[in-house]
Amino acid sequence: MADVNALKKLALLGATKGPIQLSSSSFAKRISSSTQTASRRLQALEREGLISRTILPAGGQHITLTENGKDVLRNEYYEYQKIFEPIKNEVVLRGEVITGLGEGQYYMSLEGYRTQFKDKLSFTPYLGTLNLILDDENAVLRKKLNENEGIPIHGFNSQQRTFGGGKCFRATIGEIEGAAIIPDRSHYPDNVLEVIAPKNLRKMLRLKDGDEVSVRVVL
Repeated sequence: MADVNALKKLALLGATKGPIQLSSSSFAKRISSSTQTASRRLQALEREGLISRTILPAGGQHITLTENGKDVLRNEYYEYQKIFEPIKNEVVLRGEVITGLGEGQYYMSLEGYRTQFKDKLSFTPYLGTLNLILDDENAVLRKKLNENEGIPIHGFNSQQRTFGGGKCFRATIGEIEGAAIIPDRSHYPDNVLEVIAPKNLRKMLRLKDGDEVSVRVVL
């Protein structure tokens, strides 16, 4: 099990933003333990792939939280949100426009998906997706989509292939009605949100890579 408290202490020292220089003895004071225990806990975090460490010749070490380590803290943060924040039936996700892998156009062209989107969302999607990269705070909010039922999109067989399913949520981007899609299997990490709409969102909203966009998602 991940040592969340140790990860949190490292994050508070700045290890999510880049390498921090730290000795085992100074870390021991942060976690109220012996130097030997602090050293073992750092070694365990490294073995689990939650931090990366570089031992310095003059003593001490450089420590950085990996993406897996950040994910552990994001999950912890989200659990506390569920405890202390009121339940809402929508979430606003903000992210920067990025160029995707080019697969959205292909998947949106498949009749097995297009028919379902038309039947369930009452629109036929434009051949492509708008892809947004989310910062840490919005990546945590995106987890609410994972835990809500959403509108199911079923997998199907076509062209001697099996295409996976997923779910989607009605969403508004600017004044345009669309949907956020959460595939069961995705080539993107959890901090990327895919959005579809009946129109070319980049063109209609005059978007380019790096522009910030807000998406209001109905849960």
